Amino acid sequence: MALHIVLVEPEIPPNTGNISRTCAATGTWLHLVKPLGFSIDDRTLKRAGLDYWPFVKLEVHESLDEFLEKYKDHRMWLSTTKGEKRFTDVRYADEDMLLFGRETAGLPRPFIEAHKEQAIRIPMSEDTRLRSFNLSNSAAIVLFEALRQLDFPGLA
Repeated sequence: MALHIVLVEPEIPPNTGNISRTCAATGTWLHLVKPLGFSIDDRTLKRAGLDYWPFVKLEVHESLDEFLEKYKDHRMWLSTTKGEKRFTDVRYADEDMLLFGRETAGLPRPFIEAHKEQAIRIPMSEDTRLRSFNLSNSAAIVLFEALRQLDFPGLA
């Protein structure tokens, strides 16, 4: 049993490093969709992931289209502030893909529009000064709800 976190065009190395550590600790696959805003060999990225990198189930994709073609048979949940469903309103299943966009722009709007039924959001203040939660926090929040629903498979 496995879940998948998919980072589409991530830009900030420490966020990806933190998410990699979460993935390693939970047995979750990490997918990075290019272009990346950093090198995977980046010192900052490795420092944020500490010594967890050898335990990360990592797959790198050249583009969102390539990723979507390869995983077209998997169910996908798009984490976005534009989602109408709360992330707690869906029932997660084995092999679900949890997609997150760039820190500065999120997932591409046309992609969200084409998959509105799969768009989920984390409730937050309506204060317009706040755009969204930090990417690594958002990934952990959604991942742990999915893991909770699945009764934390493989975790002690």
